[in-house]
Amino acid sequence: MGVLVNKLSPLNQRRIENFRKNKRGYWSLWIFSTLFVLSLFAEIIANDDPLVVSYKGDLYFPVAVNYTELTFGGEFESPADFKDPYIQDLIHNQGQGWIIWPLIKYNYSTINYDLPVPAPSPPTMDNLLGTDDQARDVLARVIYGFRISILFAVVLTLASSVIGVVAGAIQGYYGGKVDLFFQRFIEIWSGLPVLFLLIILASIVEPNFWWLLGIMLLFSWMQLVDVVRAEFLRGRNLEYVRAARALGLNNRMIMFRHILPNAMVATLTFMPFIFNGSVVTLTALDFLGFGLPPGSPSLGELVAQGKTNLHAPWLGITAFCSLALMLTLLIFIGEAVRDAFDPRKVS
Repeated sequence: MGVLVNKLSPLNQRRIENFRKNKRGYWSLWIFSTLFVLSLFAEIIANDDPLVVSYKGDLYFPVAVNYTELTFGGEFESPADFKDPYIQDLIHNQGQGWIIWPLIKYNYSTINYDLPVPAPSPPTMDNLLGTDDQARDVLARVIYGFRISILFAVVLTLASSVIGVVAGAIQGYYGGKVDLFFQRFIEIWSGLPVLFLLIILASIVEPNFWWLLGIMLLFSWMQLVDVVRAEFLRGRNLEYVRAARALGLNNRMIMFRHILPNAMVATLTFMPFIFNGSVVTLTALDFLGFGLPPGSPSLGELVAQGKTNLHAPWLGITAFCSLALMLTLLIFIGEAVRDAFDPRKVS
C-alpha cells in the first residue's frame, strides 16, 4: 500500500494523507468495506444449503450445485432438503458422512416451519434477530438486503456520474446556445414527478433490479451537471486551454484530457453523497411498495414490516439500526473525502 502511495503525485499523496488523518472517515471506510465484502459472500454466510457434504467418501457442494435425493440414497428426484431428518440420516448413518453448514442456516427466502410461536417470532438462538411476518430469518434478509442496496447504489452512482459529467462538460465547454437549450431541458426534466412516474410504470410492468435502475438513472444524472458545468465554464478560458487550442488539439482532447481532471475534484467530493442518496431512494421505494419485486431481500421492505407489525419491535429496531449504521458510515466517508480534496488543507 505504501509503495503505491509513493508512486502518486505529491498532490494525491497529500489528499490520501488528509483522508487518513480524518480518523472518523478512515475507520468508517474500513468498517463499511469489511461489511460490504462480507455481504458479497452472503450465500456462504447465510444459506439453507450446506457448504460441504461428505457422503460415502465423496464430497458434494450443495451451496453451488443442486443435488437430488437420489444422490444421497433417497427415493425421489426432487431437490434434496438437507434440513429434512430423513436426508440427514441417510448422510450420517448410511453414508457415514458429515455436513458443514453456513453460520446461518437460512437464506433470505427460507421459511422456518419450526417456530415456537406464530410469526413474526422474537429473537432466539436459531434466529438471532427473529423472523418477519412470513417466518423468514431477519438476519439473513438484512445481509442480502445490504448487498443489494450497496450494489444498486454503486451502479446507479457510477452510471449517473458518467452521464452527468459528460452533459455538464458539453454545456460548460461550448456555452452559448448549447448551454441555454440544455439548461431549459434540465429544468423541464427535473420538474417531472418521479414518484408518480414510478407508480404508473409499476402498474404496467413488474419492477426488477435493472428496470428500477434504468428508471432512476433517467433522473439521477442531473445531480452533477451543475457542478461540472461551472468548472468547465471557468476552465475553458484559462491560459493552458487557450494554449492547447493554439497547438491544434481538438475539443474532445481539451475537454477530457485537460479540463476534466480539474473538474473531477469537485465531482469526487459529491459522489459519496450521491451514493448515500441512492441507498435512501431504493429504501423509500421498497417501503412504499414500488421498488424491488415482492419477496426480494430489502431493507425498505423490512422497514415496512416494522411499521405493520408494531407488536414485533425487533423488526423496526433491526431496520433502523441497519440503515442508521450504513448511512452514518457513508456520510463519514463522504466528509473525509470532501476534506481530503479541500485545497485549503495544505497538510
